[in-house]
Amino acid sequence: MAQTTFLESLRERWRDPARLLCVGLDPEPERLPRSVRRLPLAEGVWVFCREVIEACAPCVCAFKPQIAHFAALGLEGVLERLITHVKLNHPDVPVILDAKRGDIGSTARHYAREAFERYGADAVTVNPYLGGDSLEPFFAWPGKGVFVLCRTSNPGSAELQALELAGGERLFERVARLAAGPWNTNGQAGLVVGATWPQEVAQVRRLAPGVPLLVPGIGAQGGDLAATVRAGWCRPEFPGLILNSSRAILYASEGEDWQDAAAAAAQSVHAAVRAVLADRA
Repeated sequence: MAQTTFLESLRERWRDPARLLCVGLDPEPERLPRSVRRLPLAEGVWVFCREVIEACAPCVCAFKPQIAHFAALGLEGVLERLITHVKLNHPDVPVILDAKRGDIGSTARHYAREAFERYGADAVTVNPYLGGDSLEPFFAWPGKGVFVLCRTSNPGSAELQALELAGGERLFERVARLAAGPWNTNGQAGLVVGATWPQEVAQVRRLAPGVPLLVPGIGAQGGDLAATVRAGWCRPEFPGLILNSSRAILYASEGEDWQDAAAAAAQSVHAAVRAVLADRA
């Protein structure tokens, strides 16, 4: 039996075209609820992230654990356990490992193996600064998603990403064209474009009409959800948007109602997307 590809999993979740939310799993020990902080660190992070997954799963198109939030705490084993939990309990929900890897040769091959074999992720974020050959080891994995950093949400991103190249094209536009074209050898490419730049989301969508956009910045970073949906929307059968929210979901409440608060925050994003789509109709 053929294994489901990353894009096939997304399309299944997008049967509800308003289900665009991706919940980022970025555990911060000092922000965990008091009852969870009483547990040993590894167990507390496991319980917290597992319960957020269970609370939000009906509303999401993907989960996105951030590897540094686990590795800095020595909790790579917890990350493996969480991804396994998603695979066993929500097998139709893809997992995007946010690692932003970028290197050459055998190192890139090891990074790809880490993401797809060790952790079992369905997709990974990568940095294109070293050029297309540094991304080839990731695209060599059939069916696995590769999200290329394009126009990121941080204020300093314009220092490089908005640079104008010979001929007038900006650097992020070149990245979008390459990722949607010659780099996309396994047909599973995506692009990372911040919700803080809705006009540039629209430009990336024009340059890369058939690839999913992973859009951070919804929620705590203040990205405009409605403007982002209008700018990046493809079509009902392939919305093409993965709207990431991390802190606004994870830490919707630091009290003992944190699971219910996370679920309510996820449902709020789902309802907001549905309202935007209703206005488009």
